[in-house]
Amino acid sequence: MKKLMTGDEAIARGAYEAGVSYASAYPGTPSTEILENLSTYKEIYAEWAPNEKVAMESAIGASVAGLRSMVSMKHVGMNVAADPMFTWAYMGVNGGNVIVTADEPGMFSSQNEQDNRNYAKAARIAMLEPSDSQECIDMVKAAYELGEEYDTPFIIRMTTRVCHSKSIVELSDRKEIAPKEWTKNPAKYVCLPAIARNLRVKLDERMKKLAAYSETSPFNRMEMGDKGVGVIASGVCYYYAKEVFGENASYLKLGFTNPLPAGLIREFCSKVDKVYILEENDPYIEEFVKQQGCQCVGKELFPAWGELTPDVIRECVTGTPNRTIEFDRSKLIGRAPTFCAGCPHRGLFYRLGRRKDIMISGDIGCYTLAAGKPYTAMDSTVCMGASISLGAGAQRAFNMEGKDRRVVTVLGDSTFFHTGINSLINTVYNKSNTVNIILDNRITGMTGHQDNPGTGYTAKGEETTLIKIEDLVRAIGVKHVYVINPNNLQEVDETLDKCLALTEPSVIITRWPCALKKFSKEDKAEFESLFITRNVVDPEKCIGCRKCLKAGCPAMSYDKETKKVKINRAQCVGCDVCTQVCPKDAIGKEA
Repeated sequence: MKKLMTGDEAIARGAYEAGVSYASAYPGTPSTEILENLSTYKEIYAEWAPNEKVAMESAIGASVAGLRSMVSMKHVGMNVAADPMFTWAYMGVNGGNVIVTADEPGMFSSQNEQDNRNYAKAARIAMLEPSDSQECIDMVKAAYELGEEYDTPFIIRMTTRVCHSKSIVELSDRKEIAPKEWTKNPAKYVCLPAIARNLRVKLDERMKKLAAYSETSPFNRMEMGDKGVGVIASGVCYYYAKEVFGENASYLKLGFTNPLPAGLIREFCSKVDKVYILEENDPYIEEFVKQQGCQCVGKELFPAWGELTPDVIRECVTGTPNRTIEFDRSKLIGRAPTFCAGCPHRGLFYRLGRRKDIMISGDIGCYTLAAGKPYTAMDSTVCMGASISLGAGAQRAFNMEGKDRRVVTVLGDSTFFHTGINSLINTVYNKSNTVNIILDNRITGMTGHQDNPGTGYTAKGEETTLIKIEDLVRAIGVKHVYVINPNNLQEVDETLDKCLALTEPSVIITRWPCALKKFSKEDKAEFESLFITRNVVDPEKCIGCRKCLKAGCPAMSYDKETKKVKINRAQCVGCDVCTQVCPKDAIGKEA
């Protein structure tokens, strides 16, 4: 049977067909849909882990115990997972193990643009790079067979376009794989220095065998056409190149990219007059090709950042920009990204951004939008969980400098479970006096509403133990803990005043569900009003001061003709932040 699938869906399908029984992940664009789809197969146990390191270690444990396992993450997640991954490469597998990294050239929803092919090389882990959804299925299945044959985990490197683009795939039945027998084997799985030294030698021997296999891998192939131009490409760049050059070039498509096939590359380069290396981000292939003594054109012509789309390639090669439809750009209206109508973050940041002489240490999530107008309520964002620890360092520095400046840290509920817990332990242990705000909107919001340890549900939708953030925070040792409704601006102000007056660490938990969330029975039981009302502006009272617009709600707009504010009923969810901002009581509940 044939079906249209995204790359993420196809990775999950490949795992199903390969007989995978265990999968773990932490959500992150563009990898999120892999585990979401894995969770739909009853034959596969699928779980959301608190972070990528835990997901990696869980998948390793399943492999050691004899099951085929998968772990998936976005590119920055591999930084978190790298600690166990590097040692896992030494050990080798029992049941096959595939590690999926979804890189993001162009940084559409990421804080950096790292190229995780470098991780495969550094960790000495075999790597495959699919170009379309069919290859996602084929490569996943091959990775388990080859991984168990060569005793190695496999990295599958995806990029945004492969993850989210759709192409036709051919479906096969699941191959039921009996669990491998687990036996005590400390010489393989206990990485004491004496043991690891031996495993390190075996690792290099394994990579030599894989290098020989790479020369004959069906995922590395030459397509000879016009020999005036030769293109070496991997991943989606192969299709980008075909769109630009068509039949006027020869191609070396690389799918098995660690180890790279040195002999095949030299042979291809000898058959063409000029070689272009098309790869997004780092010169990973280019450097290897040049090490083989082959002449090629790479990053001196093509950019080392962003997506290497056909229009970019065409302009680099021809010097002529891609022709587009001409239009009057002055007619475009700039629309900055903003919080949704009814977002529980808006009230908090509306008030927090008006505080004087504070530094706001932010984190990764929807709330990072608070850095922009109208809030300007975030001064730093680095990585998951960094807000609290970065804030502790900054507060210590201000205190040492004798400056009367306070640091407020902000992160979401899922981010707190991810790596914020360790950071808060550091704050308490080292007696920092930061104010730490945890935005508990009852879901993992930015990546599409995945459950986390604070929601009470698993990735399979099963009820589980709900970990209360306030209980966890108190267990860490925080004495001053406040749980507030962020839509109540007076409560926000009063709680901030209390915490900023303290000389000890404090935690404020803003507890209100995401406006877009499908509410659970627990949500409905806990929160009295779940967006069942609408607000309306009384035009007789409205003076057009536009103060309400500074709260940043997209449901509100200013009518230049009437010089009054109006509320879009279809968007309004009745959070009441605007009613508290209006100086003339011109906003109230719909009759």
